[in-house]
Amino acid sequence: MADARITIDRDFTIADVPRRLFGSFVEHMGRCVYTGIYEPGHPQADERGFRRDVLELVREMGPTVIRYPGGNFVSGYRWEDGVGPVGDRPRRIDGAWHTIETNAFGLHEFVDWAREADVEIMEAINLGTRGVEEARALVEYSNHPGGTYWSDMRRRNGAEDPFDIKLWCLGNELDGPWQIGHKTAAEYGRLAQETAKAMKLVDDSIELVAVGSSNRGMPTFGTWEHTVLTHAYDEVDYISMHAYYRELDGDAESFLAEAVEVDAFIDGVIATIDAVKAAGKHTKQVNISFDEWNVWDFDRYNNEEEAAIAAAGWREHPRLIEDTYNVTDAVVVGTFLNSLLRHGDRVHIANQAQLVNVIAPIRSEQGGAAWRQTSFWPFERMARLARGRILQLAVSASQIATKQYGDVDSVDAAATFDEETGRVVLFVANRSLESPNDLTVDLRGFDGLRVVGAETLTIPDGGDRFTSNLETTPDAVHMVPLSAAEVVDGSVRATLPALSWSVIELA
Repeated sequence: MADARITIDRDFTIADVPRRLFGSFVEHMGRCVYTGIYEPGHPQADERGFRRDVLELVREMGPTVIRYPGGNFVSGYRWEDGVGPVGDRPRRIDGAWHTIETNAFGLHEFVDWAREADVEIMEAINLGTRGVEEARALVEYSNHPGGTYWSDMRRRNGAEDPFDIKLWCLGNELDGPWQIGHKTAAEYGRLAQETAKAMKLVDDSIELVAVGSSNRGMPTFGTWEHTVLTHAYDEVDYISMHAYYRELDGDAESFLAEAVEVDAFIDGVIATIDAVKAAGKHTKQVNISFDEWNVWDFDRYNNEEEAAIAAAGWREHPRLIEDTYNVTDAVVVGTFLNSLLRHGDRVHIANQAQLVNVIAPIRSEQGGAAWRQTSFWPFERMARLARGRILQLAVSASQIATKQYGDVDSVDAAATFDEETGRVVLFVANRSLESPNDLTVDLRGFDGLRVVGAETLTIPDGGDRFTSNLETTPDAVHMVPLSAAEVVDGSVRATLPALSWSVIELA
């Protein structure tokens, strides 16, 4: 049996838990919007076409902020197409995903839906085919009270009060050759700088996210961030990160250790931000928006789905990257969340991509049911329970050999302390495929704590690491009690099942 020791000291903390860390993403892609969050005529649809069954699951999952409307989609999107009477809105070709966009769902609909879901809006603008003028017009339309061309248009379209959107993305993945309007770092940096200035002249209360690297493997990674921020450091508040991971050739050990790569990616972006800050003698601090992350078998999309969609011709909201997640995927998602929380001093925003159907924790069927995938559970537990301050952990654990990352700790952990409630919450994964892990957590500066809750997500009875939550078996994988977790002589003692992500609450 493996073993691990974690030391927690009340006085050693990292930062307050950023509430925007628990974000999600809605893109006009596949069935995320249409038959996902929006399906007029569905038995569970309200008078606006919002699926109430999906809304209930979104509220349960607890995202705090949602990025919209893309993604690759936004780099060819005209926001004006999605406002005004629905019957007058144009049907457009979406080159990003080779589909027809009906524009039946647009900005007003999303604002109304976001209010129902009780989430903050993170609005992305098109800097692929459009630029400064269109961006400042959208801010005026969304946030100006009235008495001007664009704000009065919003009022005529049914929204008397401003939307008051505070968080904006300056485009999407423009470092990528696949992106409509792909640019060099210098081209994008200057465009981002001037667009940011114009947007803040309309509303100086907004926060702006510059486009960072689409992944750490991009040939321009590092130099892209440095060049963009050299131009736009004073005008932006965050720079973005995107990352997707999958299991390659059955190498589960490396897949379960991908949080090591996430840690390194974040640390590299922090170093670049701070190098630009020092060189430019800036006083403000730019931080990170990790606004796309997830497990995604993108080889399957590249090799199968993309060709099939192209062969089928131009269609409305076809099925697209509707990955079914298993136990292994869910544990990896849990470790990603741990990594984000550990870096909460600099990663202030994060968005799991996407919310419904498209590589999503929530799935739905047209005219049918909606249900939780395995990846729903780590997100829901952390979004609900991570409160107060992030604790600095000292971890000593048995090692697991991996092909990609060498020897890694058998456990991956993060923890929070809420001084108001006196509650400590530990989030911990056992990466071992076969061996349980005897965990000891030394508590320093915490007196009289006891275990008030202990749960784990692991292989269900009769299942294996590939067990998923399908429509026919929606509860196949969920959080279950973690037995024998207790405080003994000032230390937490627990046995973590093999391949598991667990939550231990102390108060």
